Amino acid sequence: MLMWLHLGRVFRGNVFASLFVLLGMIVAPQSAGSADSDLSITTQASSTTSTLMSIQFRTPQHGWAVGTGGIILKTIDGGKKWRRVTSGTSALLTSVFFADSSKGWATGAGGTLKYTTDGGESWGSQSLETQQSLYKVYFTSPKLGWVVGGGGTILHTADGGEHWTEQVSGTTAALYAVHFLNDRKGAIVGALGTALSTDDGGTTWTSQETQSAVTLFDVFFTDSTTGWAVGNAGAMFQTTDGGAKWVDQTLPCGKTCTKVIDLLKVRFTSQQEGWIVGERGMLYRTTDGGLTWSEGKPIASSSLFGLSFPDTAHGWASGENGAILHLQLSR
Repeated sequence: MLMWLHLGRVFRGNVFASLFVLLGMIVAPQSAGSADSDLSITTQASSTTSTLMSIQFRTPQHGWAVGTGGIILKTIDGGKKWRRVTSGTSALLTSVFFADSSKGWATGAGGTLKYTTDGGESWGSQSLETQQSLYKVYFTSPKLGWVVGGGGTILHTADGGEHWTEQVSGTTAALYAVHFLNDRKGAIVGALGTALSTDDGGTTWTSQETQSAVTLFDVFFTDSTTGWAVGNAGAMFQTTDGGAKWVDQTLPCGKTCTKVIDLLKVRFTSQQEGWIVGERGMLYRTTDGGLTWSEGKPIASSSLFGLSFPDTAHGWASGENGAILHLQLSR
């Protein structure tokens, strides 16, 4: 399985020695099959072998990817050409998020928070009162944003990143993902089955019961009541009451499965259509709101960490060895 561990452990190939360890032992889980005849997948040339931990497209043309060694890539033509821009850091960058076409942020190891106001052409650093590794950044507007990280860290800005204040999480678990539906309603997931929710913009965070100690790597809500969280060993949880209760929907091992994989990113483009990527380049898809998921199939030879859909017809995934893949649906 894939584990995110703390400093001082050794990663194969020494890629994440400064932050966390990835241990890959994979065979895919299965469920209802799908022909995916409407889906085409194209590998794009990133011109790097760095692991790309996060990718974001705001439109089908404009996208950014970040990863190991402080790498930041940018495209303005839908990924036909990716260009490296100077980040000003060699720290591992774990997530990237643009609130609009100009303002973007990237999180990373050791309290790293980079920002840009010119669409990612140049990047500055914002000083934070933490040395915790930061794993995810999310903005609901150019002014309102949140960052989560190690040791239960939650940081919030109400002025576009000029100032960041700490919000009380009530946990010391590592927090790996945050998603907000609007300025007030949001959710966070992390290690040890941690699931937090807020209805007041993070002034108060409430711990929710997942009845599992599994590590959760990502969370995504389709509306105010329905959300999904994914994690290690094929963990998949769904809530239909806004996060008050999470129900285990982990896919069972099918006839060709001996060990389940870690699920790393989940995104929905509508109430019905959702996507998950994970270890060994595996991709899963649902077209019925998660009632059934397609049999996992590898679309890359290595693990995929990033997933972004700017619309219902176009998606991008990123991962190890500079992998970037374009997912295109015929509509």
